[in-house]
Amino acid sequence: MSDKPIKTPIKTMEDFSEFVGLSRPTVSKFFNDPNSVRAKTRGLIEAALKESGFRPNMFAVNLNRRRSNIIGIIIPNSTDPFYMALTRRVELIANAAGFLAFVLSSDGNAEIEARAIETLKSMNVAGAIIAPLGVQSQHETLKALGESIALVYVDSPLDETSPFVGTNNRQSFQLIVDYLVRSGEPPCYLGMPPVNTNAATRETAYVEAMRQLKMEPVLLETTHDGNWDFERFGYEETTRFLNAGGFPTKTILCANDRVAFGAISAAYQHGLKIGQSAGSDIRIAGHDDHPLSRYACPPITTVAQNYNEIGRLAMDLLFRKLDELEGAEATAESERILLNAEIMLRESA
Repeated sequence: MSDKPIKTPIKTMEDFSEFVGLSRPTVSKFFNDPNSVRAKTRGLIEAALKESGFRPNMFAVNLNRRRSNIIGIIIPNSTDPFYMALTRRVELIANAAGFLAFVLSSDGNAEIEARAIETLKSMNVAGAIIAPLGVQSQHETLKALGESIALVYVDSPLDETSPFVGTNNRQSFQLIVDYLVRSGEPPCYLGMPPVNTNAATRETAYVEAMRQLKMEPVLLETTHDGNWDFERFGYEETTRFLNAGGFPTKTILCANDRVAFGAISAAYQHGLKIGQSAGSDIRIAGHDDHPLSRYACPPITTVAQNYNEIGRLAMDLLFRKLDELEGAEATAESERILLNAEIMLRESA
């Protein structure tokens, strides 16, 4: 390493190799694995990094590794606070473990999701956390990705056998249905567009919960809209029912809080008083505890998905799968983790 002051900025690996006085292959070897070079060489490079302030393009470095230190994340909507909170948790855990988290959004579009998958493959990612589009997803493409890298699904599984961390819908719907039945009229069910497995799973969970209480399930017939704009769906479906004479009961359980946002807006515009208090016309409940649910008007009674715990357990499972790819002995722990939800009692129901 030269004792002369640095005259020009060091921008490339070639510049840095010349500055430290080592060959380009030796420097690359260090960045791939610092422990792969001798202690004396490692000391020279680390001192040169400190002096020069050089930071290599880690994405370019990763392309040359057998397994990179990049964790890919694909979500359906980058502006949804639920996915933002989940992604933040995954990023923090990845960074603490020495990984780079690279987030892509499919924007509710199957073609964009397929391109995101190809992008992760081109980056030689070590593993990925994916919230799939589900029905619209290219299942074979995702299955092929799961055969080549460590892969864990969140929010909704791709199928019945895929590695998955999410909410136990059966338990969560038993919780919310039991409360609604005990505190007022039994709920009818306003589903969600059939965009992923949650649509069918949650409808089934509602039906089971009602029948366990010896109640007849009331499934509202909705238009089969494959759009991820859940708020619009909830608003338009609620408006349609109210214009046609109203709902069959005074309690509506929505498949998720985003549908409930739309339902509450439509009910308000029809002059209905929403809530549990005396004089209210209708109760509306949701599912998920979306980060904005407590700030709705009125705040939404719902069941909470623990996105922090989902993120933590998803990363634990991903790291376990990464170790197995490296030759570590496989554990007997489940690759399908369902978390129980907690009821959040608020003014809407």
